[in-house]
Amino acid sequence: MPSLQLENISLSYGDRDILSSVSLTLSDTSRTALAGANGSGKSTLMKIICGQIEPDGGFIHKTRESRISYLPQSDYAFTDSTVYLSADNAYSYFHKLQQELKELETNIAENSHITNSRLNNLLTAHHDLHEKILSSGYYQRETKIYQVLQGLGFSKKDISRPCSEFSGGWQMRIALARTLLGQSDFLLLDEPTNYLDVEARVWLKNYISRYKGGVLIVSHDRDFLDETVHEVLEIYNGSITRYAGNYSSFELQRRQRTEQLILQYSQQQEEIKRIEQFIERFRYKESKARQVQSRIIALEKIEKIEVPENLKKISFTFPPAQHSGKQIFTIEKLSKSYDQLKVISNLSFSLTRGDRLAVTGRNGAGKSTLLRILSEIDSDFQGSKINGTGLSIGYFAQDSDTMLDNSKTAYDEIESTCPTHLIPKLRSYLGSFLFRGDDIYKKTEILSGGERSRLSLLKLLLNPHNVLILDEPTNHLDIAAKDVLLEALQSFTGTLIFVSHDSYFIRNLATRIMYMSESGIEIFEGDYEYFSWVLEKRNQYQGDDTTEKEELNGQAAPINHSVTESETDWKTRNSIRNKIKSLQKQEEQILLSVDQYDLKIEELTEALANPDNYQYGDKIKPLVYELEKTKAELQKQMNFWESVHSEIEELSLHDAY
Repeated sequence: MPSLQLENISLSYGDRDILSSVSLTLSDTSRTALAGANGSGKSTLMKIICGQIEPDGGFIHKTRESRISYLPQSDYAFTDSTVYLSADNAYSYFHKLQQELKELETNIAENSHITNSRLNNLLTAHHDLHEKILSSGYYQRETKIYQVLQGLGFSKKDISRPCSEFSGGWQMRIALARTLLGQSDFLLLDEPTNYLDVEARVWLKNYISRYKGGVLIVSHDRDFLDETVHEVLEIYNGSITRYAGNYSSFELQRRQRTEQLILQYSQQQEEIKRIEQFIERFRYKESKARQVQSRIIALEKIEKIEVPENLKKISFTFPPAQHSGKQIFTIEKLSKSYDQLKVISNLSFSLTRGDRLAVTGRNGAGKSTLLRILSEIDSDFQGSKINGTGLSIGYFAQDSDTMLDNSKTAYDEIESTCPTHLIPKLRSYLGSFLFRGDDIYKKTEILSGGERSRLSLLKLLLNPHNVLILDEPTNHLDIAAKDVLLEALQSFTGTLIFVSHDSYFIRNLATRIMYMSESGIEIFEGDYEYFSWVLEKRNQYQGDDTTEKEELNGQAAPINHSVTESETDWKTRNSIRNKIKSLQKQEEQILLSVDQYDLKIEELTEALANPDNYQYGDKIKPLVYELEKTKAELQKQMNFWESVHSEIEELSLHDAY
């Protein structure tokens, strides 16, 4: 069974310890997430595991012939080959084995005169190698390559195109396909959902769930982690803490630890304050000199508790905006083309005050184009767009960072457009968007692309608008920063239109979902769960010309989403699942009651076995009566439990089909 073990791994850059005596173990069934603040060492640890960085100390142990595949966040190296050939490079290990097999066959054919024992050794080696290649699916790799590439969003025409023709986001998908196809014993995936649309994320989640090997993931997509991992390793101050369960479980456990840490911190601060007050009060009093000196020594010995910066709760509040009319946008038969390429065709819908519309779908489907039209950046379209009264529109584009003044610091850039009453809180706002300490005094020209994007987003949000149009606002934000933004947008009283592929963000924010794909545009009124169920079904039936697939895709991609047979089926299933959850809670209460009756019967039985109770005749009769009554009540509860449990099993069978 393949295993990978890190023992006391350490790495420093200058006087900063990135990793300090880090140890961890991965097996071929591991589904593990690496968590931690930006710069904590997650990507560095992955590079150490796959051999790209040499640690200062420690050891890496792995079983013989175990193979590791690594997907970095960037810097994908491609030749001028096609997408297919690049993906086929994932099988380079098996290409070599195939060459070894041919050499063995030649050796056997040319040495038929050798001894039987030598020939048997060659035949055995040939058999073992052939079985290894055969079990890998090497000979069916063409089908596998097409499945993976199409699952990640490539069309059949794309697969024969040169890699150099694709943008950085699509090149990342090529690299991801190559990593997944390598059939390694361990997959190391650093931000694999970057640049993936909703459908590709669903496909990747399902692929990982079926993958035969260990998986280590760094991701800022909470839902993706919840559905793919069963343990979380958090890196903080160079050390690793393990949490069992998915990401939500990790957050709950860490929240409990943080609350305990904050309580201990508060208690320690009170103790320090009390000691300091005593010292200050009696410092110059000769009769108290000994007590003062002992307290000074005690104060010096206190090991200070610190609440990690990344665990501190930071909130964000929008400045108040002017009131708008009830009707925000009315769109009629909107169409948009770039030369011969039609991006949007005959789109009609309306938005009212307070709507939160999530726009999602495949890359290249026209999402950013629609947002530019709504924000009045692009006026070259057919059809009509009628604005409501009193609108103040704030627009965040994916290239908003290009509008920053490179001569200013991050702090000065925000201060230059920030409302005066918010200036005292600027440090906190910058901190919530990951600009801490001296980072706020960096010139914008030396900020990374991610830092510039976050600064541009903060600059927009600090100004009062009653309509926000945001194109991929969660890009470059870690989970903590996403939570700050999500909480702020949930409290936003205006109208929100945003493009996002982050399912957690959409689920907790959107009241309507617009799905844009090659087959048309659909609007789902609320309920992200139904929307994701449809995507799961489409992914399940991908490439299958079944009636159900046709139902899910829709005949004319209706804008006003009507109740179809598949939707009715989903609602029925959802009702069944809700009923099951209710019954399961009821079952838990019954079992708790059963435990109490069992305990009471045990106590009464012990009382009846106690000779002291037989000295007085009036004690036994009530005990016997109480025991029989308790047993009867227990039987009633058991009958009730059997009835509830049977109903759960029956409903579960319906849900399965």
